[in-house]
Amino acid sequence: MEKIFRRLFKQHFGKPPVSILEIAGDGSARQMFRLVGEEMETAVGVVGPDADENRAFLSFTKAFRSIDLPVPQIYGVDEKAGIYLEEDLGETTLFDAVTQARREDPGADFPAAVLPVYRRILELLPRFQVEGGKVIDYSLAYPRAAFDRQSILWDLNYFKYHFLKLAHIPFNEARLEKDFRRFATFLLGADTRHFLYRDFQSRNMMLRDGEPWFIDYQGGRRGALQYDVASLLYDPKVGMTEPVREELLDHYLANLEKLLPVDRDRFRQHFRGYVLVRIMQAMGAYGYRGFYERKPRFLQSVPQAVRNIERILETGFVSIELPELQAVFERICKTTSLRKAAPQALPGLTVHVGSFSFKGGYPEDGGGHGGGFVFDCRAIHNPGRYAEYAPLCGCDEPVVYFLEQQPEVEEFWGHVRGLVESHVGVWLTRGFASLSANFGCTGGQHRSVYFAERLAAFLRAHYPSVNVVLTHREESKWPANREQAEIAAAGAAAGAASKPE
Repeated sequence: MEKIFRRLFKQHFGKPPVSILEIAGDGSARQMFRLVGEEMETAVGVVGPDADENRAFLSFTKAFRSIDLPVPQIYGVDEKAGIYLEEDLGETTLFDAVTQARREDPGADFPAAVLPVYRRILELLPRFQVEGGKVIDYSLAYPRAAFDRQSILWDLNYFKYHFLKLAHIPFNEARLEKDFRRFATFLLGADTRHFLYRDFQSRNMMLRDGEPWFIDYQGGRRGALQYDVASLLYDPKVGMTEPVREELLDHYLANLEKLLPVDRDRFRQHFRGYVLVRIMQAMGAYGYRGFYERKPRFLQSVPQAVRNIERILETGFVSIELPELQAVFERICKTTSLRKAAPQALPGLTVHVGSFSFKGGYPEDGGGHGGGFVFDCRAIHNPGRYAEYAPLCGCDEPVVYFLEQQPEVEEFWGHVRGLVESHVGVWLTRGFASLSANFGCTGGQHRSVYFAERLAAFLRAHYPSVNVVLTHREESKWPANREQAEIAAAGAAAGAASKPE
């Protein structure tokens, strides 16, 4: 993987990167890395395990850039490996900007400072939908070419099985299925000839120099105009107020009318339906990630989603009869536990992450409760067997590079991450104070250190409320001449990277 990143980076910038660091992902199976060159050139490297998803993203990006829409430039692609290099749009999402604006103006119902950005986004959205829809190759849309009846029913059943059942909301199966079919027919009565971005929400818009740029449209397909504007204005993570929604919806419609005629009354009738289906899709995702996978950060958006549903109920629901679905929403709004900010990440969890040598026995219990994980890294190929790596440790770049060429490393990491993240989620919701995760290898210097460093970085990026304490028990035993050895090993690694694959 790293070898391919280096090759693609060198092909575009003329020189290989000096560092490759994993960055927080987007909740999907993709892995993302930031590559930095000698003169601070940067790029984002993506490892996408789904070839169809990769093809859709790359094709859509090329189409959007052909009509000057602000999406990242693709620097290089290795289709066989499922790896591509794209323009680095920075680290500030629209969600980050809203969060910061709330801190600076805590008394406001919704921060006025971000309204110009929202207006600009809603000026660009019709271009994605109408102009973009004319240049998109829908044969590559993933997983379906259109947000059709089957897609709608998938989303509705996702909500039923992953939210209603896991949150223990009662419903009549037969009556709810009947409502789902009637609801899908109503939704498909809208104009469905245009591009539907699918995940048009605050974490998928980057701000660079105050201007919005757009990412994560690989799930796009043909569909209704209402879906994406509903996704943005009813994003539970943002908590937009009703007057702001109305102002921004009018702004969107005014810009849409520059591209095609719009029956505003008919648009608004279907808009309410797409607000509901978008909320239901999001709640299904929150339920699956939060209740089933036990990742509590996904449950933090549920109370706002409930408030959004309550607002829809207060203002007349939708223009067709859906008695069982309406009853289900009323039951959700009456469920006290879903309306509160709980289950919430309770303060005080410390995760003790460490490396050690099995020669010195198991590590002491840093949390004082006798629980946690000990992972044996000795099945991983050992860089300590090679003279150039022997003086180094698992946090040195040449050793990291060596380990990440070993196919068993990613498989091992995937198991570790899944186990630890699941427990962190449970520990947070139950208010536990401590969890330990230790990695052992032969000398406590290479493999165990690498995985301890990687887990600590992952937890800090994904769980900012968690206190991570990182300890390398054998550090005092590592060789003193590591700096000189690292320079020599880096030269050897660079020489190896410059050879043809």
